[in-house]
Amino acid sequence: MHPLVNLAKETIEQYILTGKTITPPDNPSPDMAGKAGVFVCIKIKGELRGCIGTFSPCTESIACEIIHNAISAATCDPRFPPVAKKELSELEYSVDVLTEPEKVSGKEDLDPKKYGVLVKSGERRGLLLPDLEGIDSVDEQISIASMKAGSYIGEPVELYRFEVKRYK
Repeated sequence: MHPLVNLAKETIEQYILTGKTITPPDNPSPDMAGKAGVFVCIKIKGELRGCIGTFSPCTESIACEIIHNAISAATCDPRFPPVAKKELSELEYSVDVLTEPEKVSGKEDLDPKKYGVLVKSGERRGLLLPDLEGIDSVDEQISIASMKAGSYIGEPVELYRFEVKRYK
C-alpha cells in the first residue's frame, strides 16, 4: 500500500476506533511534504462509501490534507452515514493529489479520462474528479460538476481543469 493511502487508512481507523486524530509523520516522504488539494475516497466492494476533498490546499502539507479529508470522508460525507467500526475491515482507500486548477477557454480543452473539472458560477463551485466509472463525455462531466455547483442549465460558467495522481 502506498504511504499516502496507508496514512488515510491509519487516520480513519484511529479516528473511528478512538475518536482521536493522528499527527502527521515526523519525517514525511517528499510526496507528503508539499501542498496540494487532496481527495480521499473510501469504498466497500467497489461501491463508494465516502469521498471528501479540497481542490486547493487548506493545510500546511499533503499529509495534513490527507488526515483532515480522510476523517471527513469517513464521517461527514452527506451522502452516507458515518463509517461504523464493523466496516473498517471492508474499506478500500484511494488518495488523489490534484494539480493546481487552470482556467480553460471551453470544453474542447477537457477530457474526462485525463482531467478533472472545476465549474465556477459566481461564488458557487462544483468539482468532478477525472477517470470516473460511467463518466465518458465532457458534457456529462460538466453537467455533474455544474449540478454540484448549484448552477442551472444554460447558466454561464467558468471552466477549470486539473490532473490528479491517484494512489490506491
